[in-house]
Amino acid sequence: MAKPLIITGMSGAGKHTASSVLEDFGYHCVDNLPVPLLKSFVDLNFSGRIENLDRSDDDPKYAVVIDIRNGKNLDLLQGILDELDADGKGFEILFLDAEDSVLVKRYKETRHTHPIAGAKRVGDGLAMERKAVTFLKQRADYVVDTTHLLTRDLRSELSSIFIDKKEYKSLLLTVLSFGFKYGIPQDADLVFDVRFLPNPFYDLNLRPLTGNDEPIRQFVMKEPAAGEFVDKIQDLILFLIPNYIKEGKNQLVICIGCTGGKHRSVTLTNAIYDRLQSADAPYGIRIEHRDIEKDAKRGK
Repeated sequence: MAKPLIITGMSGAGKHTASSVLEDFGYHCVDNLPVPLLKSFVDLNFSGRIENLDRSDDDPKYAVVIDIRNGKNLDLLQGILDELDADGKGFEILFLDAEDSVLVKRYKETRHTHPIAGAKRVGDGLAMERKAVTFLKQRADYVVDTTHLLTRDLRSELSSIFIDKKEYKSLLLTVLSFGFKYGIPQDADLVFDVRFLPNPFYDLNLRPLTGNDEPIRQFVMKEPAAGEFVDKIQDLILFLIPNYIKEGKNQLVICIGCTGGKHRSVTLTNAIYDRLQSADAPYGIRIEHRDIEKDAKRGK
């Protein structure tokens, strides 16, 4: 029998979207379940007394959304989870999180009010909420940071966890190229400047190309310093990752910058991404080229 899933996390982090996605995956989802009813819900699930709405599914799957909307009742949840553990009635917890700045922006876009902010600012409500749900994040089986995820990305992540049953990787590594003339990415954790390498921009035949094109890759990587840079970055990242995971960090954004974000930074970002990709690595990884098309859009 599938363990019931508790969907929780920060307001605005995507719990409603996750619930909808899981329903598409065959889960029967209950939104905003009152905390005092959780034990009864789990008992019914394990006794098989919750009717399977999909007769074709021999192993029905259930999920409940429990969050700060429970108010003071959320204080009861810690004890109830301990009771369920003691009874051997397993459950899983999916915790959705995002950076406060992104959550505030989402609230402004939707014009929703924060459940516990009252007359205070959204940021104040988020601070109170984050403190209240810390214990859930600590107990979570899966922590998904949606700061940089589109709906399709979240769907893909949930599919990997709950459908493909791939090993969950708590740290998402983003390797991102950018151009310094367009500004350093605000969400950067680590920033590396590769403007020490020769610039293909000054070769008129190479200028229209990008770091995704083989002539640019060859131009950049023929410099011994380029390969040495990739080696050193790989060593540094592989040293940092287990330490970040140990400290509970679930997102690491590594930014590689050149002047315009089109040639050198793209080439080296691709090289670092290729080095760090590994099916058995304790992290997920994605690549992004933020500024690769900006010169083309400006007609340069």
